[in-house]
Amino acid sequence: MVKLRKVEVAGLLKPVRPRSLDLAILESLTAFIESQSILPQNRLPSERAMCEALGVGRSTLREALKRWEALGIIEMRKGSGAFLKVAVSPNLLHVSLVLERPSRVRNLLQILQVRRALEGEAAALCALHASDQEIAAIEAALVKMEAAYARNGGSEEDWQFHQLIIAATGNPFFPQIIQSMRDLLHQLWENALALPDFAHASHPLHRTMYVAIARRDPDGARAEAWKLIDSVQQEIREAFPDEA
Repeated sequence: MVKLRKVEVAGLLKPVRPRSLDLAILESLTAFIESQSILPQNRLPSERAMCEALGVGRSTLREALKRWEALGIIEMRKGSGAFLKVAVSPNLLHVSLVLERPSRVRNLLQILQVRRALEGEAAALCALHASDQEIAAIEAALVKMEAAYARNGGSEEDWQFHQLIIAATGNPFFPQIIQSMRDLLHQLWENALALPDFAHASHPLHRTMYVAIARRDPDGARAEAWKLIDSVQQEIREAFPDEA
């Protein structure tokens, strides 16, 4: 076994910064959000109020909130404060997944395989467990997304539509996993391959998936989610047959 000299180890390793305070802050905020039934799109308390309640400084609080913002759990709006973007619970973990060596076409197809497995089941669970209020929010997001696509936009509205379905599964681990993949998934929403009219064929399938959810049809919702993902996969394969 090769042993590294002390000087070699010192050059390779970096000091570890304790993160227990960050985690304690996020755990306390999670418990507060759940107890107060704060829903996605709602504003969190002001930074001053949170600092006073938690007994921490503003810079410490902001460091903790940055972790949630990076995972897409909250949105920091300048001059307005922090807004919840997806549901959280005490079971939510704070990890992120990355690709060590991204390969455009193959990696995007692999991401779509994971999406197919997760979002198909999420759509089915949403059909079974979503409240009437959550289904109404999903419909409102769909209408907003369709209007944005009519103006040649809609990627952020599309993301929010899917997030609401994930949040309505009743299973806190679905939002956790999807948020941990946020950076990877956004390669799809941002059309990393620069394909013309990318995913245009899949747009109508958002409504058919919603219709199945609204009629409480888990098998139908799962099938429509799979059709949506399969449509995007096929488009990429046809555009890059030698790399798929």
